[in-house]
Amino acid sequence: MSDRIYNVLFLCTGNSARSILAEAMLNKLGQGRFQAFSAGSQPKGQPHPLALETLEQSDFPTQGLRSKSWDEFATPDAPVMDFVFTVCDNAAGETCPFWPGQPVTAHWGIEDPAAVEGADIERRRAFITAQRYLKNRIGAFVALPITSLDGVALSSKVREIGQQDGASSRRPEVA
Repeated sequence: MSDRIYNVLFLCTGNSARSILAEAMLNKLGQGRFQAFSAGSQPKGQPHPLALETLEQSDFPTQGLRSKSWDEFATPDAPVMDFVFTVCDNAAGETCPFWPGQPVTAHWGIEDPAAVEGADIERRRAFITAQRYLKNRIGAFVALPITSLDGVALSSKVREIGQQDGASSRRPEVA
């Protein structure tokens, strides 16, 4: 078993909901094997309050979560990413910065819970649904035998994970 810690970056345009959910969940569910980060091309400036509430109600830590630009991860002193996943269709279509180290990339699109309008219960339900879909993907990801897969097989597996139930897009876009 490898003691290596894999760096994972979740990207979304606003970095306030889906990518924040994914960062917090992988940091807990990855049990020290992964260090998750999140960022956006046009960060909102703060995590969505319902994203934080949803995480807290599911016993995921929220301390230190913040909305930030993906430019922070394109600097020479930034952590080198092993994996980069887009979680919104807009970010998947944008021109991303160059990620040193040739990380494995995939699109794990989930509908934006922050875009849901209506009663509080409907908005909360959207965040819970997004969290469930992301948690299923993260569970499948952490179960992968990363060290025993070659690069092509690993890329294929992470792309397959992005096609699980709840995918907002079936296209094989990559970050």
